[in-house]
Amino acid sequence: MNVIAIIAAYLFIVNLLGFVSMGADKRRAVKKHWRIPEATLFIIALIGGSIGSIIGMHFFHHKTRHWYFVYGMPAILVLQIAAFVLLSRLPIEFYII
Repeated sequence: MNVIAIIAAYLFIVNLLGFVSMGADKRRAVKKHWRIPEATLFIIALIGGSIGSIIGMHFFHHKTRHWYFVYGMPAILVLQIAAFVLLSRLPIEFYII
């Protein structure tokens, strides 16, 4: 497997986790059960699941009244895109032995 495929698989999994976490937390909120901590939802977004988390927020109508989610999740995504653009310009080559 090449590096691009590994990164793509990682991003797919972590974004799926972000989407599912928003849905699970919404379901738990409706049923008045134990909730997923907000810090955990942000950590999932920070490690690469920001797109899935944003889609999950809007799909499940969850955390859309909290300003720190409404503005924080897109801010994380913008920072991740900026970091990707900056890192893609560096002359780095990856080799798998």
